Amino acid sequence: MKLAVFDFDSTLMNGETIDLLARAHGSTQEVSDITKEAMAGKLDFYHSLKKRVKTLKGMPLQQVCEVCEGLTYNKGAKEIIEILKEKDYKVVVFSGGFDEGVSAGKKALGYDVHFSNTLHHKDGLLTGKVGGEMMFAYSKGRMLEKIQTLLGVSYENTIVVGDGANDISMFQYAQKKVAFCAKEILKKAANIVIDTKDLSLIKNYL
Repeated sequence: MKLAVFDFDSTLMNGETIDLLARAHGSTQEVSDITKEAMAGKLDFYHSLKKRVKTLKGMPLQQVCEVCEGLTYNKGAKEIIEILKEKDYKVVVFSGGFDEGVSAGKKALGYDVHFSNTLHHKDGLLTGKVGGEMMFAYSKGRMLEKIQTLLGVSYENTIVVGDGANDISMFQYAQKKVAFCAKEILKKAANIVIDTKDLSLIKNYL
């Protein structure tokens, strides 16, 4: 068995779900300020995620779902998933984003399964709290190791694709480490770098 693992935001999806939700809710500036703090190393992934989600408090869940149904995907996303499945890969998505967005992505792109975080809501409104399987910088690597053990997939038969720092934890478990239109920190850890925004180019490395 072979395994392909993708990040979601800014890898399969064109943009960041949290930014689109913030725009719809009117908290764009707050989220932008928190992101800058994180990029400057003042906040780790866990704390920046919690702070950004807090700005969404009071947003109707229905509005969240509407935003997520309207997500756009990067060129080649559906094509590369189809190619991987034809080559007997199980295609999995790990996202530090949210179930509503990644579930919509599964319907649109056809990957096998996803692991993500969940926006807590009560009475149809977001409470500003978040929980889930992808809360920490190390979460993706830990989950990948578990799936490899469960399915009996080797390091040699694993490919991972991401764009940001919280994707680094996956790289030690995969022979093919793809940095896709990525931040410099991830490019340094990768052995395949794709700077053209077309995911179908991954087929050249399979």
